[in-house]
Amino acid sequence: MEEKELILLLKQSSKDAFTALYKQYWKQVYNFSRLYLTSVDAAEEVVQEVFIKVWETREFLRADDHFKGLLFIITRNLIFNQHRKSLNEDFYKVTVLAALEEPYDVEEEIEANNLQEYIDRLIDELPPRRREIFNLSRKEQKSYKEIALLLDISEKTVENQISEALKYLKKNITLLLLFI
Repeated sequence: MEEKELILLLKQSSKDAFTALYKQYWKQVYNFSRLYLTSVDAAEEVVQEVFIKVWETREFLRADDHFKGLLFIITRNLIFNQHRKSLNEDFYKVTVLAALEEPYDVEEEIEANNLQEYIDRLIDELPPRRREIFNLSRKEQKSYKEIALLLDISEKTVENQISEALKYLKKNITLLLLFI
């Protein structure tokens, strides 16, 4: 049976067409995966995920499209996602290990607390509306749009108030650091 016919049948949820396409292409997808993945298990997992995606999106397939090309695009994307996930996990592990190896510095902790108290005092010195907007943004993690809706002001006003608050804080923190 021709590939186009198989794709048309696959679009109609034919398991036989899916099996035929799988048998025809799984080895090529696997070999392509092995070029970028060192683990046999990881490559086999990618092959499974590729064909799961094909099954899940079968109704969007077009018989005129280059099916093999589609498989390799899906495979490439899955490999990139797997690499990205692996890099993030490795970075997390290295960060945790580095943190465990660093000695705990009580003086540094006290200095950090003092700086935080100083910043809190500076925030308290802001004009009331600016302080409210700044706290909604930084402490409550609200977006400019959410703040604008909540306070019935424009997003541009929110942006300007945050900008002015940050300028004030930076100026005063810089002055503090100059005298330390």
